[in-house]
Amino acid sequence: MRTIRFILQKEFLQIFRNRTMLPIIFVMPVIQLLVLSFAANYEIKNLSVVVLDQDGSSWSHRLRDKLTASGYFKLYRQTHNPKAAYADLESNHADLILSVPPHFERDLVRENEAKVQLLVNAINGSKAGLAYGYASNILGQFNREIRLEWLALDEDDSPQHFDISYRYWFNPDMNYKHFMVPGILVVLVTMIGGFLSGMNIVKEKEMGTIEQLNVTPIRKHHFIIGKLVPFWVIALFELAFGLLVGKLVFGLPFAGAVGYVFLFAAIYLLVMMGMGLLISTFSDTQQQSMFITWFFMIIFVLMSGLFTPIESMPPWAQRITDFNPVAYFVKVIRMVMQKGSGWADIRHYFIIMLAFAVAVNGVAVWNYRKTV
Repeated sequence: MRTIRFILQKEFLQIFRNRTMLPIIFVMPVIQLLVLSFAANYEIKNLSVVVLDQDGSSWSHRLRDKLTASGYFKLYRQTHNPKAAYADLESNHADLILSVPPHFERDLVRENEAKVQLLVNAINGSKAGLAYGYASNILGQFNREIRLEWLALDEDDSPQHFDISYRYWFNPDMNYKHFMVPGILVVLVTMIGGFLSGMNIVKEKEMGTIEQLNVTPIRKHHFIIGKLVPFWVIALFELAFGLLVGKLVFGLPFAGAVGYVFLFAAIYLLVMMGMGLLISTFSDTQQQSMFITWFFMIIFVLMSGLFTPIESMPPWAQRITDFNPVAYFVKVIRMVMQKGSGWADIRHYFIIMLAFAVAVNGVAVWNYRKTV
């Protein structure tokens, strides 16, 4: 323990003397948390719509106002010229064209049936799907309102209506930041655990001090513990600071015991640091270590369920996520913070993460050689 204590003292001194590393550890995560939490939002608003109104009636104007009043669409142009509307769509000035045909009002009043057309710019498939979903929902509401008005005019055939009550669980305000902030915190903690721990070991190789350490009586496990523990402590501090910022800035809910988050994070960081250690045994420079780590990190993050649901992935991709530690931490932190999940709910994931930690660190320590 005395040897480890001296190594830890030396490592903390090196970290806090490094003017390049300090901003990476303490400043960049806070900036990234604030920027990404506001920017990463699946709710798309202000979609540009062109209304191709070839009817010019009061009912077509009412339909236009219904669409633009929703808050999801803004009117770019209203025209009766199809070529002008199609040109706006081709030039990306419009995300959606609402085409109202001639005799729309006449067909609606006389025949109780009229057709409209939606033309959606589908270069961005996700955006197009949301635009169509918003528009079709608004058109459906418009259709129901018309039917209820007509039924109300007929006293002998008054509509039979019923009330539907609903409630959103776990995120009653539908606040998207409450969903994204915990996941972004996982990414920031992962960067410290995976990137910096591995690069710190490789730095000894670049500076030539690894040979001096290898000839000392320091044992292999002393060296590894001394190298990894400082970043383990710093990453947990970053997690605590990030949760505090999330609470103060975004009103992040703490439905469950935050101790479970830190317990899981402590094991999770052992996995990521073991990965950094393993990569450092194959790398000779910090640049090599950074690129290899980034190769795995980008896959882990994009397939973690942070931005896209795992359930919507192909079956083979879902199988890959079974070996993705980031996916487990994203799931657990959201379960604890939003649903109030307890030990019985996260125990299965904790055991899996513990197995990952033993396996990854075991291979990393076995592959590390205290020789040049």
